[in-house]
Amino acid sequence: MTIRVLIADDQAMVRTGFRLLLQQEPDIEVVAEAADGPEALEAAVRLSPDVCLLDVRMPGMDGLEVTRRLNGPEVIDPPRVVIVTTFNQDEYVYRALQNGACGFLLKDAGPALLITAVRAAAAGDALISPSVTVRLLERMASTGGSGAPAPDEPLTDRETEVVRLMADGATNQEIAETLFVSLSTVKSHLSNVQAKLGARNRVEIAAWAWRSGLAGDS
Repeated sequence: MTIRVLIADDQAMVRTGFRLLLQQEPDIEVVAEAADGPEALEAAVRLSPDVCLLDVRMPGMDGLEVTRRLNGPEVIDPPRVVIVTTFNQDEYVYRALQNGACGFLLKDAGPALLITAVRAAAAGDALISPSVTVRLLERMASTGGSGAPAPDEPLTDRETEVVRLMADGATNQEIAETLFVSLSTVKSHLSNVQAKLGARNRVEIAAWAWRSGLAGDS
């Protein structure tokens, strides 16, 4: 399936660079570009892209507010949002994930990581620049964060193992190899956990795991 992407950034050169990079991939199509927040919001609502790449600082409405509106409780099928910015500030990362983003990248992270983030977002995974991941989760754990509340139905032992590995940074494939199960089994476990926690994405599951003491011991 083709991943349909919206790019929103107030710098034309950045939009062009991202578009040229992404459109070289056979499974990615850039369906729209936006130069400000209101334009990004309107295009996302109208076109329903699979993934939105949003800058933080944009005229009219910043990317964090666009993310919040695209993930409101009234939205039936929100797009996956990846924040891409030059500003490595904890508050931006924290608010982006609070507002429903499933990824946070710095613009200097490199083209390979950007493409990986788009594919991960489309697949329902999360990707955060390695330089901020552990710092972010530690903060979310210590402050209560934006993770999901404790589950009404307890996690099974295998679900707990999957969550622990995921929260410590393992990909679905790495989890499958570690636990000697199939990739589809890992995805099924994570889907069950997400439903039990009422979490919107993997980041919220990871934050819950850190708060619960399941991660960060190694």
